Amino acid sequence: MKAYIDLHLHLDGAITVEIARKLEEKAGIILPEEDTELEQKLSVSETCENLNDFLKCFELPLSLLQTEETVEEAVYQVQENIKKDGIVYAEIRFAPQLHCRNGLSQKQIIEASLRGLHKSDLPCNLILCCMRGQDVKAQNMETIRLAKKYLVKDGGVVAIDLAGAEGLFPTADYKEEFEEAQRLGIPVTIHAGEADGAESVKTALEFGAVRIGHGVRSFEDPGLLQELKRRQTCLEMCPTSNRQTKAIENMEQYPLTDYLKMGICVTINTDDMAISRTTIQKEFSYVEKMYGLTEEQKERLFLNAVQSAFTTDERKKQLINEYAVRG
Repeated sequence: MKAYIDLHLHLDGAITVEIARKLEEKAGIILPEEDTELEQKLSVSETCENLNDFLKCFELPLSLLQTEETVEEAVYQVQENIKKDGIVYAEIRFAPQLHCRNGLSQKQIIEASLRGLHKSDLPCNLILCCMRGQDVKAQNMETIRLAKKYLVKDGGVVAIDLAGAEGLFPTADYKEEFEEAQRLGIPVTIHAGEADGAESVKTALEFGAVRIGHGVRSFEDPGLLQELKRRQTCLEMCPTSNRQTKAIENMEQYPLTDYLKMGICVTINTDDMAISRTTIQKEFSYVEKMYGLTEEQKERLFLNAVQSAFTTDERKKQLINEYAVRG
């Protein structure tokens, strides 16, 4: 089995039918009896029009993740699931504030996720997401404060992110949050250049992002592409998700291999594997068939992921050795 890395993987977007069944009783929620019906509710339809439409698919999995027990179990089960697909390292991201509907605190949710993380033997880390939206600054600031409290180099919380409806709530609106993150020395990745254009990516760089979630529309500004190359800023690209959200209207023009040839640091990721009905192997298979991805390019994508991972140099050496054995 080949070795893969997934740097952009949302916990609530990775709740498959099998995992949902394991959470159902603990969550106190009755799910559809038929797996086919449940899968339809957990995944996006082919009529998805944009990112805002795509984001509606998170409601059911989030309803399952409102207790400490289900969050812990979900983190563990997602790790066990992706391990079967050849992933040797992953970074799982989630927004603690979205799991507090029933009165739990962000702190309780983070600690539950850490317990789940440590139950699996798959090397993984956690990224805490701030959210785009109205009246979320207090919750976002709390997420940042807690990210600092639990921040480690490996084996726990390693960075923060900004997720949500990028087209409705511009990246520039979250300046104060990321000034605070920079002040506290927390590594940053930001969703940008997906529902919004190149300007969003430029703003994310100004806010201290060393990785960009998606960044697919960076080609709209040639100067930005040169800056991404100069900085070796990692673009966490997610082909299937980008097709479904219409981040790119014509997938024949998807810029992944163009970015690779330019020397920009790009990676391939699943984003929301259950919602998109994908896996890391399916992502690579799609790109290989669609764009003629070469073995050399596959290796470069793996090494880009290693280079950009929020982890220690020791872990990175282990991952390179793992690729040499399995890749």
